Amino acid sequence: MKNACVLLLIPTLSYRARAFVAAAGFLDLEIVVGSERTQALAELLPGTSLTFDLSNPEAAVKRIVDASRDKPFNAIVGVDEETVVIASMASERLSLPHNPVSSVQATRDKYLMRQRFSAGGLLSPKTRLYTTDQNPNDVSEEVAYPCVLKPTFLSASRGVIRADNEHDFEKAFHRISNLLSDYRVTGQGGAAARQILVEDYIPGVEVALEGILPDGKLKLLALFDKPDPLEGPTFTETIYVTPSRLAKELQDEIVDTTKNALKAIGIERGPVHAELRINASGIYVIEIAARSIGGYCSEVLRFDDRITQRGRSNGFSLEELILRNAIGEDIRPLERESQSAGVMMVPAPQAGILKEAKGVEVARKIPGIENIIIAVPVGQKVEVLPESSRYLGFIFARGENPEFVEEAIRAAHEKLEIVIT
Repeated sequence: MKNACVLLLIPTLSYRARAFVAAAGFLDLEIVVGSERTQALAELLPGTSLTFDLSNPEAAVKRIVDASRDKPFNAIVGVDEETVVIASMASERLSLPHNPVSSVQATRDKYLMRQRFSAGGLLSPKTRLYTTDQNPNDVSEEVAYPCVLKPTFLSASRGVIRADNEHDFEKAFHRISNLLSDYRVTGQGGAAARQILVEDYIPGVEVALEGILPDGKLKLLALFDKPDPLEGPTFTETIYVTPSRLAKELQDEIVDTTKNALKAIGIERGPVHAELRINASGIYVIEIAARSIGGYCSEVLRFDDRITQRGRSNGFSLEELILRNAIGEDIRPLERESQSAGVMMVPAPQAGILKEAKGVEVARKIPGIENIIIAVPVGQKVEVLPESSRYLGFIFARGENPEFVEEAIRAAHEKLEIVIT
């Protein structure tokens, strides 16, 4: 679409800004970046930023609608969790293609999501919703163990804790309540920052699915294995590897289950990221997000351009695929590259102040390693889950098969020495 203008809604602290700006440049798109502050993006896009309060969706939508009178938008893309609802609301107000607002809201509310899954006939654990005002001593006898406690609106396993008994439950309840009382978290969640969801623990193998709906039908972009077990008490994500090594029949079932989950929620277009668990009872959808994979992880995905290579032998990024879809290009012929690929979200070994990251250059020389990013600047505070809102860094690898990729990532991680005081 020539001369298309896309509004990108990107929180100031998002890792995704540069990738989307670069993708827009490849596509010759005019873009405006909407965020809660301008200074982080001013150098990238001088004169093309829009500011609003992310915690006040109605006011943000009004700001977007007013801005569209001077610069009409062809599409609005919410990049991270905090912006997808505003993107849907503003698109509805401007009669642009969008997911139903209520459906996007369901992806941001884990309790509502569970209700939609159950109503849609999907496997779902028993859930109970409590408030931070309640005494955990009074409710710990009501639940079955093991169980998982979590906020209803946070992502990336933040605030998610497993409890195996009443003592664990009470400790986890207090810890999550303290997290939710942080003014930054309260501002993000509003009334939801007073809620704690408790659900039965689901054992099993976990996978992540990256997809997009270009025409109302799910197009699989990648299915990631998670070779490290995620059993708690906290659920730190580490390694993602694609393509999956699961049996073809099981992979097909995972895709079908995701399609049913999208239908149950009502998501009809745009990127989606799903987390699923598989055990003897079947396939459980842990959650679905109406956005793409988070952090720097999108760098693990490259796509072969069957339409035009545009002079790029390495294909193109996930962000470019999302923008192409947003402006109405046909992305159905596009497929992920044939190589295996993987990423490790490097967990912090402890909380404190990052003093040094040793061994990075040695790790980069390991065969298969493509890039290593230390995302936290030296001298900054480092947190660990469940309080943490960001990963320490990312390790990327590519190779001829998933086994090679996983081994390269683990070897690189062993070379890193993270000094935190």
